[in-house]
Amino acid sequence: MEALHNSPTLDSSHGSSAAHTSQYLTLKLGDEDYAIEILRVQEIRSYEMPTKMVNSPSFVKGVINLRGVIVPIVDLRLKLNLAQVLYNDFTVVIILNVRGKVVGAVVDGVSDVVTLNAGAIKPAPQFESALDSRFIVGLAHVGDRMLIVMNMEALMGNGELG
Repeated sequence: MEALHNSPTLDSSHGSSAAHTSQYLTLKLGDEDYAIEILRVQEIRSYEMPTKMVNSPSFVKGVINLRGVIVPIVDLRLKLNLAQVLYNDFTVVIILNVRGKVVGAVVDGVSDVVTLNAGAIKPAPQFESALDSRFIVGLAHVGDRMLIVMNMEALMGNGELG
């Protein structure tokens, strides 16, 4: 996880105030790169099989006991209606704090931390698709990558997680 601390700073503001920049953790889901606000991230853990819960939505893999706190584990691929993947050594759980609740998000892997100016995040085009547009803040170019910037409050803060 050392790569998380040695990342380049990207600021497309060309000299404007750095007061409107935020850091984002970049992650992989399939072939796509996503970004979430780093301030939501408590820790990154290797994937361990959670305890299954009866009558939970299909995207909730179960719960883990994290230092005395019961944490629901959500597979983001399933939550976003993406193709399912077999878990491997790169699969991690990002422990997030969303609206005062602790929740884990299963992702294919984490990449790095980038700093983005608010102006670098462009609105995503609206399509009739499986990916709910309220889960997306926008899109940002970082080098040759296109990042889908996620709204974790909308994605993980709904009533389905309790």
